[in-house]
Amino acid sequence: MNETFAMDAGAIARHYGTPAGAIDIEVVTETGSTNADLLARAAGLRRPVLRVALHQTAGRGRAGRSWLSAPGTALTFSLAWHFAGPLRELAGLPLAVGVALADALGALDVPVQLKWPNDVLRDGAKLAGVLIETQAAPSGGVWAVIGVGLNLLMPDDIEQRIGRSVAAAPWLAQMDRNALIAQLLGALAANLGQFAQDGFAPFCARWNRLHAWQGVPVVIIDRGVTLHEGVAAGVDDWGRLLLDTAAGRIAIVAGDVSLREA
Repeated sequence: MNETFAMDAGAIARHYGTPAGAIDIEVVTETGSTNADLLARAAGLRRPVLRVALHQTAGRGRAGRSWLSAPGTALTFSLAWHFAGPLRELAGLPLAVGVALADALGALDVPVQLKWPNDVLRDGAKLAGVLIETQAAPSGGVWAVIGVGLNLLMPDDIEQRIGRSVAAAPWLAQMDRNALIAQLLGALAANLGQFAQDGFAPFCARWNRLHAWQGVPVVIIDRGVTLHEGVAAGVDDWGRLLLDTAAGRIAIVAGDVSLREA
């Protein structure tokens, strides 16, 4: 295997510099879905777990969509993280994760923007997506399994199957994958710690500075039905999309909703 593509749990841990026992790191050659893997084990987890797959055969996106990738062309991983509070306190978590990824990618000279609620864009096309699934922890609180798919290269056949233009980051594809994963993990861990303590409010201004469609007319669609039309006006301290409509400003709660440019 190409040394750049190779990934190893020990190498990731060395790059990350994690204290012994602080986080478990796993690398598998292939699995259906790293999110599904960690959700199946959530009841027995005792500390955060990062699970990286060289290839996912049944990667999942938001709203039941599939995440398509070819071996060696993308980073696909999930991070299980425990939050002590109730589920309602996780409002805005997908957006905070987007900010963390944007910080890490920007530091690697890959500037990105964010699309509500869970997409990372490069030059207007999707570069990465976030899928967060939760499960109550037996000892209290919630385990959040944060799945991330990041396109490094985009083969023509995969883009054709996706059916739309998709971004890639060839510069990152040349990096040691262990170092790249470790840098992303470091940004995620730091920002998840802040989110656990303070919620989304400290991330709000940072997210709005990265908002790809600020001031753009959009429609909100759910299962093919248009629910609202207006001008995207950023997000509030709870991570809700603010939409300026003909009837005034409204707040849209993240859920099974798609954002489309009008």
